[in-house]
Amino acid sequence: MHVAKPSGFKPIGGGYPALVLNADFRPLSYYPLSVWPWEEVVKAVFLDRVDVIATYDHTVRSPSFEMRLPSVVSLKSYVPQDRSPAFTRFNLFLRDAFTCQYCGARDDLTFDHVIPRSRGGRTTWENILTACAPCNLSKGGRTPAEAHMIPLRQPERPSLHDLLARGRKFPPNHLHASWLDYLYWDIELEA
Repeated sequence: MHVAKPSGFKPIGGGYPALVLNADFRPLSYYPLSVWPWEEVVKAVFLDRVDVIATYDHTVRSPSFEMRLPSVVSLKSYVPQDRSPAFTRFNLFLRDAFTCQYCGARDDLTFDHVIPRSRGGRTTWENILTACAPCNLSKGGRTPAEAHMIPLRQPERPSLHDLLARGRKFPPNHLHASWLDYLYWDIELEA
């Protein structure tokens, strides 16, 4: 199969990905952004699992067919989104807006146990904060009160909705123009 290269678009991962929307036209996820490689999208189209919403200006060809590459697709069946978010380093940073919860720095981020592990603190949403390396080192094995380092906000388990709302504030690089109508970034609408 031959794929024509689009101009002016830097594809994610070197392919021509399609934004995948749930049946309600909302992205399945923002982090990672719900995209599929073009090969999976073409297969899903042929298996009648998705509807094509928008296409690239370029095509895939085989001896028996020609098809414009989908840039946005929606699932034909709704996938419920009520699951709890995974407890990952990235989701933790996203919950805390990629900001040290002690000083507000945005560089050299790691995570800190509010109640140190040496004192029985567990690695849970409710006991971990994003911290820059200098603040983490300064706090050491003490509690925030003992270190006189009061967090900007207390750690808590976020909902999937909370993380999606945060994710909209940190759009990924290399967005195709056809995706913007389906991603709720703070963009100014034309009158």
